[in-house]
Order: sequence, then structure tokens, then C-alpha cells
Amino acid sequence: MPHQPDPKVCNRGTRRNFLARLGGVGLAGAGTALVGAGALALPEVKVFAQQLHDFIEGPPVPDVKPQQLSKHVWMVYAEDGFPNAENKGMMANILFVVTEQGVVVLDSGASLQIGQMAIRMIQTVTPKPVVAVFNSHYHGDHWLGNHAFVNAYGAGLPIHALEHTTAQIKGAEGNLWRSLMERWTNQATMGTKVVAPNRVVSNGDVFRLGDVTLKMHFYGHAHTPSDLCVEVVEDKLTAVGDIAMANRIANIDDGSYPGTFRYYDALTKAAGSQLWVPGHGVGSNDILETYGTFLAGIWEPCVHAVKNGIPLDKVKDLVLKDPRVAARAKTMQGFDDNIGKYTSLAYLEAEKEAF
Repeated sequence: MPHQPDPKVCNRGTRRNFLARLGGVGLAGAGTALVGAGALALPEVKVFAQQLHDFIEGPPVPDVKPQQLSKHVWMVYAEDGFPNAENKGMMANILFVVTEQGVVVLDSGASLQIGQMAIRMIQTVTPKPVVAVFNSHYHGDHWLGNHAFVNAYGAGLPIHALEHTTAQIKGAEGNLWRSLMERWTNQATMGTKVVAPNRVVSNGDVFRLGDVTLKMHFYGHAHTPSDLCVEVVEDKLTAVGDIAMANRIANIDDGSYPGTFRYYDALTKAAGSQLWVPGHGVGSNDILETYGTFLAGIWEPCVHAVKNGIPLDKVKDLVLKDPRVAARAKTMQGFDDNIGKYTSLAYLEAEKEAF
């Protein structure tokens, strides 16, 4: 079975020689030197900065014991929250499916280090190798761990995603999310490289891996323009990524309120009753209903406001008074920081829908 390289052993001599070039200034001093006085304009300094990033890795992520969700599906659960130095970016769930033909990973985590931890945890459940990875969408907390899996199982490891997701990761979003995660975690994810998906999937695609069947679902613009949900058919379990969340107000900067409602309807009709497992929080059979109710509490007052000429600066009060929103306000993570922003996004989308 392919094994995971140890970053502390691999290229130890090369790493030591490279770090010696810092001349004793240390990592902090090197970082200061690289950004000072326009140094990054120099091609050789840009190369040096990239080499520094590639050779310096953040600390390992503590092990999180996998939880078995169904006959074939396990979860490395992430305490819900937002990436910071304390959690080292570990804030999105990683699912893995143990099949007769090997292990399939559904979202790989937010960094090289998180992916390495996930591999360790998979190996506590089964000696089978990882044979495929699926990325739900292009937000980095769900795919930056790809790096660890290709390190361990080879560059040819199939990594599947929707076409738009792949294009975004290969484009500006890839490096943007890598750098954002480093900033948010105080460099804990250093050393993580952008590894984009190498296989394109579409709605309705089916993968049969011996005793397990995986079915792909995609029904348009929801949390992002390209959200892939993966149904584990025999287990009546579907990984839904970030189209719904258990107890967190979701980032909908790239999303659509009415698109999300349409997605829920189509997914429910296609898959039937399921254990819906989100990327953040715990799964349930009614999470699409409960989270959809919350989103409707934001969306419908905005539609009402647009139809009745109520200005944007008055709409937040309407949303906060809606019982569907008020019921979640005190317990939902990120609510106070984001409800104003996501009300504004809903209002702007309602205006667009109206005209």
C-alpha cells in the first residue's frame, strides 16, 4: 500500500541546506526581508519566497478519532467554527467511505496537515488505500487537504469535482484560499500547495466500487455556483457540503437564496429520505428543512421589502423580527457578525429577481 511521506524525514538535507541560506535571520526575519522595500518585485526574491513556503511546514494537527455514521461511512468531525490559530484550520468535516475497492474521501480538509491527520485516522479504521477524493466546492477548507492525499497515494490519485469548481481552484481562488488559510491560522497551514481536481463529474454520474454505489448530485447555484453532493446509495446518506449547515450561518457571498431553495427541492426529489451530512456540524434527516426555514426567514422579508419599496437600511430589522430567524439568533455561530451582510445580499438578489 502506498504510504504517507514524513515531511520531517523527506528531503531533510535539502531542507537543512535551504534554511541555512536564511543566514540566521530566522523565519520571522526572512518574512520581513521578503516584503520590505518592494523586494517582491525582484524575480529572484519571488522564487526564494516560494521556496520558503514550500520548505517550511506548519505544525501537525492533533488526531480526531473517526466516528462511524453508517455501514460504510466514517467522519473525522471538526468542531464547528472559523479558521484560527487554535484550531489550525480544522473546522470542516472530512468523510470517508470504506468500500471493497478502497477508501473514498469526501472533502479533504483545509491544509496539508489536516489531510495528513485524516490519512492517519483512515488507517485506524482500514488498511485499504485511498482510491479517490471528491471535492464538494472550491472554498479552501474543503479541498486544500488534497495535497496530503497525492503525497501519500501518488499524483495520479483521482480527485473529482464539478467543472466549475476545478476551474476556480486552478484559477485565482486556489492561491487565494491557500493564502487566506495561512493568514487566518497564523501560518499553521504553511507548506500546503494547491492541488486541483483532475477528474470532472456531472449530475447523475454513478461510481460503483464493489459493495458501494456513489451518485453525484448537482442542481444549480446554491452555496456557490458549483456545489457537488455525493450520495452513498446503500447507506441512504448524502454528503451535502455547505449547501446546508447545522448551526452556523453559511457564507453566501458566492451563493443564491432562491437557487438554494431550488437545489433542496431537486435533491430531495432525486435522493429521497437521507441522512444529510453537512461540511460543518452534525448531520440529520431534516437539516435541509431546518436550514431552509432559517434562510427563508432572511429571504422572504427581503422580497417583501423590495416589492413594497422598503429601503435596505430598514430591512435588517424586518429580518431580525422574523420568528424563523429570531429562533436561531442566540445560538447560531457567526450570526451577529454576518446577519447584516447576508441580509444585504438577499435584498440585492431580491431586487435582481424582481427586475
